[in-house]
Amino acid sequence: MSSTNGSELNASTSRHVPVSYTITNDTPIVALDARSAFEKLTEREQLYAHYLSRASFYGGLICLLQTSPESPGIFRLIHRMNMAQTSEELREACLAKDIPEVDFKSFLVYSSGVYANMGNYKGFGDTKIVPDVLPEMFEKIVTSSKAWSEDEEAMQAIWSAIKGPMFSLSDREKQLGLDDKGVTTYFTPNCTNEDSDLVNRFFKLKNMEGYINRVFKVTKGGENGRDLFEIRHAAAESSVIGERQVFENADFVITAGDYNSLLHKVNENLLKAKDYGANEDEKSMLEFYVQSFREGSLDAHKNGSRHWIKNKGPTVETYIGFIETYRDPVGMRGEFEGFVAMVNKEQSAKFQELVDNAENLLTYLPWPKEFEKDTFLRPDFTSLDVLAFAGSGIPAGINIPNYDEIRQSEGFKNVNLGNVIAAAYKSDKKNPFVSLSDHEMLEKYRVKSFEVQVGLHELLGHGSGKLLRKEADGSLNFPSDLVNPLDGLPVSKMYEPGEGYDSKFTRLGSAYEECRAECVGLYLSTDTDVLKIFGISDSEEMFNHTYTNWFSLLHAAINGIAMYSTTSEEWKQAHSQARFVILSVLVEAEENFVSVKEVTGEDGKPDLLLTMDKSKLESVGKPAIGQFLKKLQVYKSLGDFESADEMFSKHSKVTEQWLQWRDIVIDRKQPRKMKVQANTIIKDEKLTLVDYPSNHDGVFQSWRERWSAEEAKEIDSFLATLTKKDDKHFHC
Repeated sequence: MSSTNGSELNASTSRHVPVSYTITNDTPIVALDARSAFEKLTEREQLYAHYLSRASFYGGLICLLQTSPESPGIFRLIHRMNMAQTSEELREACLAKDIPEVDFKSFLVYSSGVYANMGNYKGFGDTKIVPDVLPEMFEKIVTSSKAWSEDEEAMQAIWSAIKGPMFSLSDREKQLGLDDKGVTTYFTPNCTNEDSDLVNRFFKLKNMEGYINRVFKVTKGGENGRDLFEIRHAAAESSVIGERQVFENADFVITAGDYNSLLHKVNENLLKAKDYGANEDEKSMLEFYVQSFREGSLDAHKNGSRHWIKNKGPTVETYIGFIETYRDPVGMRGEFEGFVAMVNKEQSAKFQELVDNAENLLTYLPWPKEFEKDTFLRPDFTSLDVLAFAGSGIPAGINIPNYDEIRQSEGFKNVNLGNVIAAAYKSDKKNPFVSLSDHEMLEKYRVKSFEVQVGLHELLGHGSGKLLRKEADGSLNFPSDLVNPLDGLPVSKMYEPGEGYDSKFTRLGSAYEECRAECVGLYLSTDTDVLKIFGISDSEEMFNHTYTNWFSLLHAAINGIAMYSTTSEEWKQAHSQARFVILSVLVEAEENFVSVKEVTGEDGKPDLLLTMDKSKLESVGKPAIGQFLKKLQVYKSLGDFESADEMFSKHSKVTEQWLQWRDIVIDRKQPRKMKVQANTIIKDEKLTLVDYPSNHDGVFQSWRERWSAEEAKEIDSFLATLTKKDDKHFHC
């Protein structure tokens, strides 16, 4: 295994903090511009968006409790300091006590990172974020604050509880994970992989899914000395959903009431938003969400999602709940997120045209029609300008809902987050690991080609493919004489009653599905009909966009090797693993189509160079991706986890060579942009949109003005109570 070498240390401070676990002081901040789109809304639509934004940001705080035991305390400390005085006032107080400017900047950057990631682990990569400042200097900054002088006893209690885990970097704490592989709060620390498998079998028996629950294990807490597992559902009201019962020599009880106070505030704002809903689908959607968050009912959230799907082409788009399963170590439990955005009608017209051509484009994919949905469920596909996105990070595109039975037979929606792409995908400096000519291609074509990739990835990637299943009555949803196209033998594997993709593919599921969707995007981006939809008609421009799309994804794969944890020997980011797998497939393709080699950089230090032979994209690249994509789909359709795992693990393997190159990637890594979001504020009975500067002071100000002083105190109290409730399980 490759150990952390000198190249991973932060040379700017000489504090020997591995740079992988810090947010560097040169991290850029970009603003999400939503003003022009927001100002086009009617007053009623603006109020609808306002209350949905507040619901989202209250709910987003749940991510703190879903990340690490110390995350809520770290947030409380930072937010108390932020509410007590401006960052400029705090800066002046620190300088008066001879705290170096660089140390204050490191504090500000770390705190911005906690706000942006909703916790002290990176939302993209799942590695721990440690302050790039010595503990004693961090403490000096804390004690210099107005928050400290105003309530020293409370601040001292918070600081004492978090200062150890905030800076600790034991092997287990370096990343999120289960058992000895990392930290998680989806399971209590005494849970093992075997316990997770046991819970999964219990879920299958009960026909349950994990989206809205966590697992709390009380060792020998059951009757007759058995382990007791509490499956705790997120809900504003506490209740017992399933009485205690014995399963495989363990006791199980299903309760509701997790994150109760925060979900109560979510519901309070959703009900206010409902008063401004544009139609009955929007109002019914919010009613079901409120029921779900009140009772801990996943079925109610699914019903809300059904109304959301039916609400075609809304002016204000939103989705909220426990959605993506990337950060659960076994890929079943959803992290809370909520977004509010305005539809960009001009941009959306392109995506709607893609939808209009989808049935035809699906026939181009390299699997038999029996492995495709019987009927393509024409989804809404809109380009949105994000007003608010609460959670651990902001994606570029989304395909939801994630519920199998709804996506397969009722429908889904796709959204392209246009102002996110515009803000995040422009380079500030030369891209590493590429030639000057490829850098120029990326600069010229990456944003537009990525728009094409997002469209194909979300609509025809996540939106394609059929799960072959046996129903409870024994009937099949596919012809009984269907042949497996990979081996020519009759289909013998399928999803049994009670099984779904998440429960079958568990830890592999997220990366595997992202890889499948990325491959669909690559495969179809070579098609001229697709490119014309996006306004690309000149043949040379078509090729340049396609080439840039492929090259950009492989470039992202190289940067993504930093998301592999050498400590736990696991990939910590699904998209990064997916892209690395694609890079592996294309490097293995014949005729030296793609290559990565080590070179000496202009600075004399080791560097990497990615090359892709333009002349072989159609003749070598596309067939290689087509063959691989066919396997990905067939294994998914059959629920053939064993074959999928063997193939995917082979291409996911990080060799000794790549471990050495990982050090080079980390040494030359450019910081990931953080985003500052606007606020909607009602003052003197008038709703206004407030923008903030694109810097760390702007991030602090945006969070300081997100809630009133009274609301911030209430949130602090909620987090203190919820943390105390968890502590008896997480510090046992």
